[in-house]
Amino acid sequence: MDISELYLKIQSQLDQQLPLAVYKKPGTNEVNCFLQNDDYLHEVSSYDSSGFVFAPFSNSEKTVIIPDTESSFFTSIVPFTAKDLKYVSKNSSDVFVEDKERKAHISLVNSGIQAIENSTFRKVVLSRKEQIPFSQSNALEVFQRLVDLYANAFVYFWYHPKIGMWLGATPETLLHIDGDNFSTMSLAGTQPYKGSMDVSWEAKEIEEQAMVTEFVLKELADNVNTIRRSESYTHKAGTLLHLKTDITGTLKSNPQSIKNIIEVLHPTPAVCGLPKEEARSFILENEGYDRKYYTGFLGELHRFNDGRSSSSLFVNLRCMEICKDQALLYVGGGITKDSIPEKEWEETVKKTETMKRVL
Repeated sequence: MDISELYLKIQSQLDQQLPLAVYKKPGTNEVNCFLQNDDYLHEVSSYDSSGFVFAPFSNSEKTVIIPDTESSFFTSIVPFTAKDLKYVSKNSSDVFVEDKERKAHISLVNSGIQAIENSTFRKVVLSRKEQIPFSQSNALEVFQRLVDLYANAFVYFWYHPKIGMWLGATPETLLHIDGDNFSTMSLAGTQPYKGSMDVSWEAKEIEEQAMVTEFVLKELADNVNTIRRSESYTHKAGTLLHLKTDITGTLKSNPQSIKNIIEVLHPTPAVCGLPKEEARSFILENEGYDRKYYTGFLGELHRFNDGRSSSSLFVNLRCMEICKDQALLYVGGGITKDSIPEKEWEETVKKTETMKRVL
């Protein structure tokens, strides 16, 4: 199907207020699309259904799926482009932001550092949201810009009339399974890309990324036959650089494997903290807002290719929720004992640029 024809189908689906999931995987030029036939809200419990899953950070929201069996599936090819400079935001990182937001986030980070010093946890990921005036009618155009700008991210546009509208360009894989083979990653640390991948990382960022790697290896151990890890390396995601470690292996033969792995990995230390439950409790008690589907996960579940089931799930980062007249940008960062609150604030401002560039 021609890409322009696919976008017309997507717009028609939106006009009818019917659920959809449109997405492009990292490093491909293939746009895939689930268009659900009605507006029924399908919830997930056992992760044995096939379709596109959309899961929240905590249990305060529903984990939902757009099922294969209740949807039409389409795919199209978009040409690779090089538009990194075309949609540069008029708002740079020093754009005026309400001073109270800055003070509130710095205060939150100070509370997190204090809890670490009191040995409540080793790391916690703290976030905030920012409101930008925006018309919901332009959402499909935003998706097209994200596709142009972020070739190496999982780019998506998700809508359900009973949940809401979300878009994003996330650099982080939660889990990919193809038959018995799996791959995941640990991702942490952030700095702006300035034309070179040859950069230095501070001790705080190296320690944070090592914590994530250690957690993933430990938590997966009971569910896998083999597991391997790469050395950590610098990874580019849009205008930002991160420290990344690739983790691969084979799963034990167990019909509940994917459910078990999702439960031990989600939420990862890259979006929650360590130990997980202590960090999650601190987040829920102190952030002061509901993350909803930010830092949840999303993607293909049990899609069949050549007779084998495959699943590709991604952590919902660099994302926005679209309301009628505004976009809510969600952004955060990992806090350790070495964090500097003012720098953590500046990091969140840089991260919002990923989304501001397309609004």
